[in-house]
Amino acid sequence: MPDLSTSWVGGAGLVLFVVAYILVIVEERTHLRKSKPVVVAAGLMWALLGIAAFQGGFTAQLEESVRHVLLDYGELLLFLMVAMTYVEALEERRVFAALRSRLVHAGLGYRALFWLTGGLAFVISPVADNMTTALVMGAVVVAVGQGQPRFIVPACVNIVVAANAGGAFSPFGDITTLMVWQKGILPFADFFKLFLPALATFLVPAALMHFALPAGQPVADGAGLVRLKPGARRFIALFALTIALTVLLHSLLGLPAVLGMMTGLGLLQLAGYGLRRVHRRDPSRVEHDFDVFARLSRLDWDTLLFFYGVMMCVGALGAAGQLAWASHQLYDGGGATLANIAIGLLSAVLDNIPLMFAVLTMNPAMSEGQWLLITLTTGIGGSLLSIGSAAGVALMGQARGIYTFSAHLRWTGAVAAGFAAGIGVHRLVNASLF
Repeated sequence: MPDLSTSWVGGAGLVLFVVAYILVIVEERTHLRKSKPVVVAAGLMWALLGIAAFQGGFTAQLEESVRHVLLDYGELLLFLMVAMTYVEALEERRVFAALRSRLVHAGLGYRALFWLTGGLAFVISPVADNMTTALVMGAVVVAVGQGQPRFIVPACVNIVVAANAGGAFSPFGDITTLMVWQKGILPFADFFKLFLPALATFLVPAALMHFALPAGQPVADGAGLVRLKPGARRFIALFALTIALTVLLHSLLGLPAVLGMMTGLGLLQLAGYGLRRVHRRDPSRVEHDFDVFARLSRLDWDTLLFFYGVMMCVGALGAAGQLAWASHQLYDGGGATLANIAIGLLSAVLDNIPLMFAVLTMNPAMSEGQWLLITLTTGIGGSLLSIGSAAGVALMGQARGIYTFSAHLRWTGAVAAGFAAGIGVHRLVNASLF
């Protein structure tokens, strides 16, 4: 395809993308769902490319480009749909509510709860998305920390950092790591080479915030422990089996990872069918009633459509040749290390999904160590600001008026120290990969 980066088509497409992304950033003020502007911009950008292709005689090449982006999105959509459905199912079976209840009634002090909620966020986020993990742990912090903003604020910052760091060393932990794995850039096991760097990213700010926490112990409320619904443990086991099946099919047989996830969705449907049969035989056993399609209807479709719009917009920029120019400026100019760190820092203010998809579309020639570095920095860079990740935005809503943008900003220096520590540990322990 010809380079259209300096043509009117490339310029108009870039303007459309910038305008759409500005509307995404000001979503809270306009109340315009973030998917709407990017979906419209994507259609218009490809239409402009279609006009240029018709005039220049390269329609077949453009069609191949758009189908390639659509295939990438289709795999991501189905993968995320299954993962989100399992999380919804576990929530409906009270798995997260039971965990929350037991933590609240554990009788721990503020400092112990700080480390426990952060530690759990770090170990749960590699298999659950960082927003769900942050909301579960945040609910504990808000419940036990009533009247103690000195505890709630650093604990929320800690959860955001831990959830983002935990997601950085697992293909299932973040959309960016999932995209890198599905693209075949890094094999499944290689992501775990980021465990120690991610751990440093979590531990350094946590240690710096520890001494600012109040002493003493919160008073537990009088509510009883939450019990799991029937089938909860079965669903947990099926989720673990689905992940194992997905890894085996992709890593050993070379099949698309989405096949394993969709098979897992079928297993969840069969398990739900078993529960509903019990309910039909005895309607008084209402807790056995479960409908997979009701869980599917509750998915965050705005986010899923936002991913479509972003991937199609970035794909259009790639087809126009603008990403090739950006890749030359970033990676050939300052070098891969500086470029990857800069993109990670940029993810504090821009969504890491389009940033990572842009890097994958550019596909710069990088060593394994550099691909791991960009995976790490885009995963943890969003922790620098409360608006930099879904986990931070979710907690701002949950601890409204206490955990705010400015409250998080007071600890940005500590988070930045963790960001630098993670990069340093990666350069040290994975030096042979650079």
